[in-house]
Amino acid sequence: MDLNHIFLFVAVISPLLVLARAWRPGGIFRGWRVAAIIVLVITGVSWLLKPASSGYIGGSAWFVLLFLPAVGLRKASLLAAQGRYESARRLTAALQFLHPTAQLRDQLRLFQTLEARHGSVRETESDVPQQDRQRRLRSAPAVLILILLNVAVFLLELWRGALAKPITLHRLGALDYFAVINNGEFWRLFTALFLHYNLLHLVFNLFALYVLGPPLEKMIGSLRFGFCYLISGLGSTAGVVALTLLRVIQPAELVGASGSVMGIVGAWAGFLLRHRHIWQARQRLLNILMIIVIQIAFDISTPQVSTSAHLCGLVSGFILGLVLAPRRISLATP
Repeated sequence: MDLNHIFLFVAVISPLLVLARAWRPGGIFRGWRVAAIIVLVITGVSWLLKPASSGYIGGSAWFVLLFLPAVGLRKASLLAAQGRYESARRLTAALQFLHPTAQLRDQLRLFQTLEARHGSVRETESDVPQQDRQRRLRSAPAVLILILLNVAVFLLELWRGALAKPITLHRLGALDYFAVINNGEFWRLFTALFLHYNLLHLVFNLFALYVLGPPLEKMIGSLRFGFCYLISGLGSTAGVVALTLLRVIQPAELVGASGSVMGIVGAWAGFLLRHRHIWQARQRLLNILMIIVIQIAFDISTPQVSTSAHLCGLVSGFILGLVLAPRRISLATP
């Protein structure tokens, strides 16, 4: 997986999404439009002059001009909601160097006013972000177990030297069409879901699982979530074998949890489509559809990625999502 290509993709798609969401002239979105255009210009010029490193250059511009301000603004709002107006004011003032817009100036004045009126809650009197992250995983035991399993298998790969020896990765259980069909090694449909080519491959998949998994697990319960993850993954690997058997795609050795992760995305889509009455279901469904479109665009632009595995996992998860029943507590509280 080419890191420069990944950063180049992010540096192009992310600003375009910002421009699509902030298309209205004027208003608070003007600063975001300007920042997005600057990122696109930097990425385009670097691609013309230094294509081999254009992803790193454009990705750096995206990180500084779009990612950090967006994360910082969200963090400042959370601090203000906790009554920590002084911290919110300081963070917003620092962000002005990266994002000097009217929106930030208005927020800074607001936090200054709130601090003058109400003071600021001490750090020890409010929840800390680390506790929020721990609570996120504690409320999602299935996600935590799956993350730990993937990490444990990756450590096994390191111990066996599988990252540098393809034959070792094959022996550990990589998906091989000929081994499955000719030798009946159907266990590879399962083991391939927990193997990864390298650390970057693992981190991307586990980060997606960490972001998308806990909210769905809270909605449907841990057992259903684990079932959905595994069945979607098996649908992904089995689908690849079937498409290879039908000669739709060429035989290739595959590993990775991305089929299962795309199954979670598909399960989200099917679940929200069926239970449209749940609070914010329509907005969440639009977000999921955007994730699907971005993933497909990335797959098409990246030859090393198995689009068929992702689509098979997505379809498997969508079918499961249509029949998954939500926990009663999820419907009782918005």
